[in-house]
Amino acid sequence: MRINCAIAALTGWFLCISTCAMAGAGWTEFATVTELRPTSQVRYIFRLDIAKNPSGCSSEEFFYQDYTASGSQHMFRTLLSAIEYRKSVRVYVTGRCNLDGYSEISAVSILP
Repeated sequence: MRINCAIAALTGWFLCISTCAMAGAGWTEFATVTELRPTSQVRYIFRLDIAKNPSGCSSEEFFYQDYTASGSQHMFRTLLSAIEYRKSVRVYVTGRCNLDGYSEISAVSILP
């Protein structure tokens, strides 16, 4: 009985490791910002019209950044400029997902 419990515990541990490993960091492709939502909570949320998100989070197109993160105001202004001038952006996802399945970002790049 103890052996079966140990095997079950190890199986669960490996399953957790493989699930956690699916979340990844990296750049998205360049895309249009289709929504930018400042909130009264601690973050802003935005949506990119992309096909594939390297983070592995459950929501492919939604992203967030905390207002307290270093550089978050610059990233917000870049996203706002992309909407105003109809430019494409890409974002660097950290691999972290919030409870809604949105991807955390740490950088924004805009096409000229």
